[in-house]
Amino acid sequence: MEDGTIVEKIRFPSPHPGVHLYCVTYLAQGLRVKGLLAEPVNGEVYDGFLYLRGGIKNVGKVRPSRITQFASEGFVVFAPFYRGNQGGEGDEDFGGEDRYDAIAGFKLLENHRRVNPKSIHIFGFSRGGIMALWAAIFCPTAASIVTWGGVSDMFLTYVERVDLRRMMKRVIGGTPNKVPDAFVYRTPLFSLDSLDVPVLIIHGERDGNVSIDHAYRLEKQLNEKHKQVETWYFPQFTHYFPPAVNRKVVRDLTQWMKTQGQR
Repeated sequence: MEDGTIVEKIRFPSPHPGVHLYCVTYLAQGLRVKGLLAEPVNGEVYDGFLYLRGGIKNVGKVRPSRITQFASEGFVVFAPFYRGNQGGEGDEDFGGEDRYDAIAGFKLLENHRRVNPKSIHIFGFSRGGIMALWAAIFCPTAASIVTWGGVSDMFLTYVERVDLRRMMKRVIGGTPNKVPDAFVYRTPLFSLDSLDVPVLIIHGERDGNVSIDHAYRLEKQLNEKHKQVETWYFPQFTHYFPPAVNRKVVRDLTQWMKTQGQR
């Protein structure tokens, strides 16, 4: 069976009356990986939305309320948990081999009977930023990509996040000085020549989890390579936006996505 094939689909309690949720098991590099699928309750065809979470393991887990929030804007949403999480096979790799969980998630949406395969969007939050960029590089038919508070440079993450260094050395295999190739492999900034998808960068300038420098570096590289990029920077906000602002930005970014899908 091909990557992206659903091998199990179980109904999951939904916090939104207009959206059905399912916990699915799908294939990625032969592994049985878990994820959350959200479908608006009517039978219409929608744009696809690949939601790529942040964090690692139990930090930054996929939240049903967040997934249904995006689905209620008019999307079929799929959110991989990434390999090794919540009963899935394999080991999470922090932007390494687990990028193929995202790529297989895109294929899952392409094959979904209620998704327009020509209008599938990719969204990444925090660590999901690098996952989204890699998915867009490997899935050139994507309609758009949005990275919100997203990581773009793993070298910079190692420098900034002293609290994550032990985990990064364990998962990646060492420090940037010891295993630079492993950090290059995980940093999409070095592969943007292969990205041909409209990009929207959203970032709070007071973000202490993922500094605004990640956004600036991504924007600079995309501009230098004459790629299509738009930025929404918020001087007053951190990694997490106030609820009312968050809801407005969700509405705005989903409208931006749909505009790209109509190209």
